[in-house]
Amino acid sequence: MTEPLLAIEGLTKAYPGVIANSDVTFEIGKGEVHALLGENGAGKSTLVKAIYGLVRPDSGRMLWRGQPYAPAAPSQARATGVAMVFQHFSLFEALDVAENVALGMDNPPPIRTLAARIREVSNAYGLPLDPGRLVGDLSAGERQRVEIIRCLLQDPHLLIMDEPTSVLTPQEVEILFRTLRQLRAEGRSILYISHKLEEIRALCENATVLRLGKVVARCDPRAQSARALAEMMVGTALHQPERAPQARGPVLLEVKALDMPAPSAFGTSLKGVSLSVQAGEILGIGGVAGNGQDELLGALSGELRSTSGAVSFKGDPVGHTGPNTRRALGLLCAPEERLGHAAAPDMSLTENALLTGAWREKLVKNGFINAARTRAFAESIIKRFDVRTPGPHVVARALSGGNLQKFVIGREIMQRPEVLVVNQPTWGVDASAAAAIRQALMDLAQNGAAVVVISQDLDEILEIADTFAALNGGRLSAKRPVQGLTMEAIGLMLGGAEGASDAAA
Repeated sequence: MTEPLLAIEGLTKAYPGVIANSDVTFEIGKGEVHALLGENGAGKSTLVKAIYGLVRPDSGRMLWRGQPYAPAAPSQARATGVAMVFQHFSLFEALDVAENVALGMDNPPPIRTLAARIREVSNAYGLPLDPGRLVGDLSAGERQRVEIIRCLLQDPHLLIMDEPTSVLTPQEVEILFRTLRQLRAEGRSILYISHKLEEIRALCENATVLRLGKVVARCDPRAQSARALAEMMVGTALHQPERAPQARGPVLLEVKALDMPAPSAFGTSLKGVSLSVQAGEILGIGGVAGNGQDELLGALSGELRSTSGAVSFKGDPVGHTGPNTRRALGLLCAPEERLGHAAAPDMSLTENALLTGAWREKLVKNGFINAARTRAFAESIIKRFDVRTPGPHVVARALSGGNLQKFVIGREIMQRPEVLVVNQPTWGVDASAAAAIRQALMDLAQNGAAVVVISQDLDEILEIADTFAALNGGRLSAKRPVQGLTMEAIGLMLGGAEGASDAAA
């Protein structure tokens, strides 16, 4: 049997109140694409951080080509031959591609030499990049190319990829997979983390499944169904979201010919956006990242003000009002960015529950916070949405991305909104948690709320939405019933071929 590239033996890492990894053992062979699967909070992030030198294990050992391997910092991991593409991009929008790549290298060559190397390597791997373009002008897919090329310039033997397709179009996913297969053919190994199980089945030949920090299964994902893989991760049968058909009520949210300049140099201006959503309706809005999703949510939440009549709630103009006023009325929103926007990183979950729940949950009276009521609200969110955390005293940044997402979405749903607008509601969460969030959104609509789901996951939209509209370059298409809508028609809408929005459609 050939010697593995990386062997992990009995690795354990504990934090106060939680064991992140418990006696984890598995191997990655040379030229292998190995999937690391698990629910949110299963210990995947801690494990790859140990491999990349960001975390020191408490016990156990790692072997690199049979020799002890214990990187004290990412620079040591990179010097050994380990590179990592993180789920959240670490790029400066005001700098160009070459400058960003240089910042991520330990000993970058002169910029002119580096630019030529970027062109050479990016073209060789089917991910062409212009080293002189500003990152702020790049699409989400092109930004990911920058991160990948920055890794490939280090000539890695093991490439770790964390949720690499979460912001990519289906076409960009195919391009990425061609590149990864090319890397495998060259003898490089890839450790692939994703909650998109059909992608795992298409790309990976081996999988290690973690649950509560322990290895619970090993398999060839190509021989398993996506449902079987999901059930290995959660340890129980997977619940499929269900919703009974119902009649819709009156229009609760309406937008008429909304024009809004981009709030930043790298944003997208909204142009003539119109939409209407009725009680009991789920409107799905699809689009490739960077086409105005954040700006639309800002306009609906009140973070970005518009003319008074451009946005209406239950027939009353609210475009000029801020988020607190709209929340008090019953119009709630959950943005895409979890840390720093939806949640304050260094505040506890109790404090984060207070930030948006103060008005509707009556957590403040005469200027004083009701501490017991606020803590109880946070605990109820944690319990209902199965947020894996030692308790509500834990700060937001200590949670895994998926668990924080469950907390943020749960916090808004439990305030019983009449209108809820969410951007990327299941981004980065496992199959079981995604099903629970989608079911909660469907239950909300079943109880008479109007729900707007902005998502790049077309399967998600087709699963839960009643109507669909596409956002392209800041313009919103006319909405159409989801029933009978083909992927070809959706593709045309996403490409802007369907024309501008029409609230009456």
